[in-house]
Amino acid sequence: MTNKNSSVKKILLVEDDRQLSDLVSDFLESEGYHVKQEFRGDNVAKKVQQFSPDLILLDIMLPGKDGFTVCKELRPTFNGPILMLTAKGTDFDQVLGLEIGADDYVIKPVEPRVLLARVNALLRRGELPQDGNEKSELSIGQLYVNRSSRQVTLHEDSIDLTSQEFDLLWLLASRAGEVQNRDFIYKAVVGREYDGLDRSVDVRISRLRKKLHDSNETPFRIKTIWGQGYLFVPDAWN
Repeated sequence: MTNKNSSVKKILLVEDDRQLSDLVSDFLESEGYHVKQEFRGDNVAKKVQQFSPDLILLDIMLPGKDGFTVCKELRPTFNGPILMLTAKGTDFDQVLGLEIGADDYVIKPVEPRVLLARVNALLRRGELPQDGNEKSELSIGQLYVNRSSRQVTLHEDSIDLTSQEFDLLWLLASRAGEVQNRDFIYKAVVGREYDGLDRSVDVRISRLRKKLHDSNETPFRIKTIWGQGYLFVPDAWN
């Protein structure tokens, strides 16, 4: 099977288990992706500069630097998706990875088709559901969001968002004043059904609030509506 995209997407696979790395690399290559392998955490930044990947598959337990450190260091300059591979299944590890900038995680061992589905979902760009009048930009008070350039400014200050943070902001802002339930958000932004346990959207909301000068304790811009979902407040951006 080959990837039908006109341009081949590039994946940097960072995994110190060389046998596993070869297996994952061969599988993703067979699906039409261009994969480069790296086996040490302290070499990742240089490899990213050289290879310019569209997505990074990042193991946590690595020689040189662990995956958490690598992810945190990459985030100021790399806006593409980071999918963490981990043998650790505790909530702490999962939430920590998301809080420092990972877009998603899978727990090893993972079925190849499950991994492929996560990769495909993270690489999907600009495919959020539209409601009739398609827009490419939004201005809400002092918040400006441009979907084509994926730029965000608040009070004329540029806000750096990851790809998944931007998609979530666009979904909420384009439906300002309407509560968006978790099931819809997970399908549209994460690319899968909400299983009742996954906390990736909660963590992403928390990161958005911090970057958009909202409060996680008493949010007034992106509110949590308990038992329902999230509400983007249209008159809170002046």
